Amino acid sequence: MSEPSSHPLVQLTLARIREFLREPEAVFWAFVFPIVMSLALAFAFPSEATRNVLVGLEPGPATQSLRATLEASKGITVREIRPDDERRALREGTVNVVVVPTTPPTYRFDPAREESLLARAVVDDALQRAAGRADQWTAREEPQQVAGSRYIDWFIPGLIGMGLMTNGMWGIAFGIVQARMRKLLKRMVASPMKKSQYLLAQLLARLLFLPAEVLVPLVFAMVAFGMPVNGNPLTIAIVVLAGAFSFGAFGLLMAARVRTIEAISGLMNLAMLPMWIVSGVFFSSSNFPDAIQPVIQVLPLTALIDALRAVILDGASLGAIRSDLAILGVWGVVPFFAALRLFSWK
Repeated sequence: MSEPSSHPLVQLTLARIREFLREPEAVFWAFVFPIVMSLALAFAFPSEATRNVLVGLEPGPATQSLRATLEASKGITVREIRPDDERRALREGTVNVVVVPTTPPTYRFDPAREESLLARAVVDDALQRAAGRADQWTAREEPQQVAGSRYIDWFIPGLIGMGLMTNGMWGIAFGIVQARMRKLLKRMVASPMKKSQYLLAQLLARLLFLPAEVLVPLVFAMVAFGMPVNGNPLTIAIVVLAGAFSFGAFGLLMAARVRTIEAISGLMNLAMLPMWIVSGVFFSSSNFPDAIQPVIQVLPLTALIDALRAVILDGASLGAIRSDLAILGVWGVVPFFAALRLFSWK
C-alpha cells in the first residue's frame, strides 16, 4: 500500500495549491478584492443612522431667502446648482431635489428615487414651517439601532458569497482548461490516477483556501465597520463548505470538455452574470417580479447568500436554513457526477 504522501489525490491537491499561489492575480481576487470592494461601498453608503438630504439651489440673490431657511433646518445640506446642470445633478445624485424660487416654491426631483421623494418631503416640511404652519402635535421619537441593518452589514455576506462563486468556478475551470491546452491532461492519462481523483483534487485544493478567503473580509468588516456576527462559527463553516462545493462542482462541469480560454470565459460569464444581477449581491433579489422569483430562489448563489445573511446577521440555526443547504447540495452533487461522466483528458 502506498504512503499517504505519494497518493495521487494528495499530490494532485498539493500541485493545485502551488499553482494557485504562483498566480498573483488569483491571490488578489481571492483576498485583496473583497477588502477593496467593502471599503468602496462603505464610503458610498455611510453608516450614520441619518444622512442629510441634498438640496440644489441656483446661485444668486433670488434664492438667498430659501437658502437661509433651508440651511437653518436640521437634516438638510444645500448645494449651489446652475440651471444647466440640474438634470445631471439629479441623475448622478449630486442633489436629491432642486428648489426653484417661485411662489409657491417649485420642487424638481426624480419620483423614481426614494431619496428624492424623501428630500422633497423634508424640504416641503421645512419651508411650510418657515411660512408659519402650526403642527397639531409633536410626535415622540424612539430611534432604534438594529444590529446588522446597515448596508455594509447586509453587503458583506453577499460579497463573501460572490467570492465563493467567482473563485470556485473560475479557479477550478480556468486551471483545468489551461492544463488541457498545454497538453498536461493528456500526459496524466498514463499515470496511476483515476479521473475521480483528479477532479476531487481540484475541489480539495479549493476548499483548503476557504478559511482565509472567508475570514479576511469577515474579520475586516468586524474590525473596520463594527459588523455584528451573531451566528455560530460551525454553522457559518458548514454553509461556506456547502457553497464552495457547489460552485467548485459547477466549475468542474463547465470545464469538462472545453478546450480554449475563450470558450470557458464565455461559459463562465453566461453562468455567473445572471446570478450577480438577480441573486441579491448588491441589492435584494425581492426587487425582481414575482413571476421569476421561483427561478431566482433555486439559484445556488441566492441560496448561499440567503443562508450566509441568515446565519451571520440573524444567528439562524442549521434547521432554519435547511432549504438553502438542500439547494446547495443538489447544485454540488449533480454537477460533480455529470462532470465525472463528461470529463475528457483531451
